Amino acid sequence: MEQITGLSQAEVQARQQAGQVNQAVDNEFKTNKQIIKENTFTYFNLIFLVLAILLVIVGSFRDLSFLPVIIANTVIGIVQEIRAKKVLGKLQVLHATKAKAVRDGKLTTVPVHELVLGDVIVLKTGEQIPADAEIISGEVRVNESLLTGESDEISKTTSDELMSGSFVVSGQVYAKLTKVGADSYIAKLTQKAKSMGSGEQSEMVRSINKLIKWVGIIIIPLGLALFGQSFFINHASFKESITSMEAAIIGMIPEGLYLLTTIALALAAMRLARNQVMLHDMKSVETLARVDVLCVDKTGTVTEHKMAVEQLVPVGQYDETTAKAVLTNLQRNLPADNETSQAIAKFVGEGDFERADHLIPFTSVNKYSGCVIGQQTLLMGAPEFLLREQFAQYQAQVDRYAQDGMRVLLVGRTNQILADEKTPLTQPVEPVTFVLIANPIRKEAPATFAYFAKQGVQIKVISGDNPETVARIAQKAQIAHAENYVDASTLQPEDYPAAVKKYTVFGRVKPEQKRAFVKALQDQGRTVAMTGDGVNDILAMKKADCSIAVASGNSAAVQASQVVLLDSNFARMPKVVDEGRRVVNNIERSASLFLVKNIFSLLMAVFSLILTITYPLRPSQITLISAFTIGMPSFLLALESNHRRIRGKFIPSILARSIPGGVSDMLAVSVLVIADQVIAIGSKDVATTATILLVLVGMMVLYHISAPLNRFRAAVLLLSILCIILSIIFLPNFFQLSAISNTALFLLIVLYLAAASVFRWLTLICDSIREVIFVWEEKGKNTTFGDIKAAWKLGQKIHQGAKKFTKDRNN
Repeated sequence: MEQITGLSQAEVQARQQAGQVNQAVDNEFKTNKQIIKENTFTYFNLIFLVLAILLVIVGSFRDLSFLPVIIANTVIGIVQEIRAKKVLGKLQVLHATKAKAVRDGKLTTVPVHELVLGDVIVLKTGEQIPADAEIISGEVRVNESLLTGESDEISKTTSDELMSGSFVVSGQVYAKLTKVGADSYIAKLTQKAKSMGSGEQSEMVRSINKLIKWVGIIIIPLGLALFGQSFFINHASFKESITSMEAAIIGMIPEGLYLLTTIALALAAMRLARNQVMLHDMKSVETLARVDVLCVDKTGTVTEHKMAVEQLVPVGQYDETTAKAVLTNLQRNLPADNETSQAIAKFVGEGDFERADHLIPFTSVNKYSGCVIGQQTLLMGAPEFLLREQFAQYQAQVDRYAQDGMRVLLVGRTNQILADEKTPLTQPVEPVTFVLIANPIRKEAPATFAYFAKQGVQIKVISGDNPETVARIAQKAQIAHAENYVDASTLQPEDYPAAVKKYTVFGRVKPEQKRAFVKALQDQGRTVAMTGDGVNDILAMKKADCSIAVASGNSAAVQASQVVLLDSNFARMPKVVDEGRRVVNNIERSASLFLVKNIFSLLMAVFSLILTITYPLRPSQITLISAFTIGMPSFLLALESNHRRIRGKFIPSILARSIPGGVSDMLAVSVLVIADQVIAIGSKDVATTATILLVLVGMMVLYHISAPLNRFRAAVLLLSILCIILSIIFLPNFFQLSAISNTALFLLIVLYLAAASVFRWLTLICDSIREVIFVWEEKGKNTTFGDIKAAWKLGQKIHQGAKKFTKDRNN
């Protein structure tokens, strides 16, 4: 020990200047500046800025009513993303550690990120290895589960290598750092995971982005064409041409849908935060709600992280009371310096015990530890090393316990007085009791897995441990089909697709195999979530559609995940899924309202170009329609509890609900505009009548998507009607509404009745088509004509409002 002097201060400085420092790989995702920039400087924010400037130029300030929605959308997105980053930062601080290094012959405390190549450090029980190292003195047992996934403790002695990221579970060593910073094993694995990148995996958000992308492509040429036609062909004023063009464009942009999605996701994130669940990415809650395969590890998910004594099995003449007394005398004298001894210490408690004359330390050669009390030696360790020739008669019993997922230790006594750990054991050891130790099944695990089974989510247990042991533990946790297990080390890459279909439990899995299994499931059309707590899980987590980490795990895994369980409690998962379903189902319903306006505006703009007429509505009138037939009811309905299972893809679902309203609106207003060309109603009457028509059809759409009505939905519907009536009475000038003629009133009644009839028939057809699409998506090529016929009929019955069939659909 005295000969270990470590590096001199001059050598440390030279290596610092050479960049040979244990600086962690930068795993910060975005700076605050980047977050603000990405949320502010978007394509649509630019379009809205240009529209606002044009309205200011022409002095139409009342038509700037769309701006608050845009500003709110941007601010909420920035605040939520920065908040998530701050929570991650706090988690990182918890993982920040210091190390003991020998420098100039003295033991000094050094922050881990200031260690340099060649530093000699002291590693003790419970400490994480900060960089790759080689042992120069001492002996330890290490746990490399965060790196390899295997929970077995591995003995390391002089000249053995230590991998960064693993933990010392017992012993003490002096080790020389051989690879630091970006060159270390854990850094390379983390960097490899980061280099894979992360795409947008949310079905709903991806669909909304696709919708907005196409809108973004269409609106500029369509806007220019509308302005050109109004100003140059119809000879309208510059102000009127600008406002009519902007009314069409604003009507085509689902700006409120983006805000609704952002707020709904933010509220879900806040509710989950109160339940100790942090979302790194708000959109991940929606992805998890769509997951149909959940990949979990054994430790920390199925079982507790900490070990516990499950049972004492006395041998021969000993009963449980005597066996526990012997175990107490032995354990109370031994140091509780690793997980196993801590579990036994907790089991025996604080009772009286006989003090030992001296101790026999554990070594990797002997595989046992013990103590001498009077004229006998008490020993505890691996049965085969203590029993030796006698082990054959107990082997079947020990193997049975091991297959049940137990770690088996033997407590025995011998008349041979061992002087120290170097004294060979030559006399027979009398077995007293087997000590069965395991990571206990989480109490909430069976209920959690039962929930997922009921929701149609398959569980895949992927572990680095023995497959038979993992399978038995999975069966105890009541995971469906846990008897189907395989040793992953026997699988070739070409076997993976068939294996992930056939098996539920995978043992002896390497980190790169975890990622391959996730990809194989995705290739089969499955939506996969991956849970993890170690660096060995990162590659698979990044590949999965949704990744979940526990806060007690490795900081790199926490950074790589989308969902973090802050209290490391897997029982929180059903709550996350329920929140996701609330968000998706409610936004899907509300998006249908927004799309009615967008479809109408697009069709009406095309109609105006074909007939070379000026767009009949004004931006402020579009705002009235949006506010009380779309915006307010959408936000209120988004608060409702809605945990039904998600069916079908986002776009087909919302189109089926919105097309009838959009087309009905367009047909009614088109007839109104044509009537104006024939009988000259007047532009003000046309605008006011069109606004009222769109409000009435909007109420029909709102009623349809809210059916069957409950008290909450009925209250939302009545509130929307009340707000519209009050706006018309008290704010007619702001919304550019005027009293209409008798002719316009007659047209309003006739066109509303016609629109209601068209809406009813289009809804019947679209509901049936939607049910057919659902069946096709679920069954694919296996869909029969009978399935299509049944789905079509179900769609018709849903449309007719039969509550029984609505319930069938929701289930």
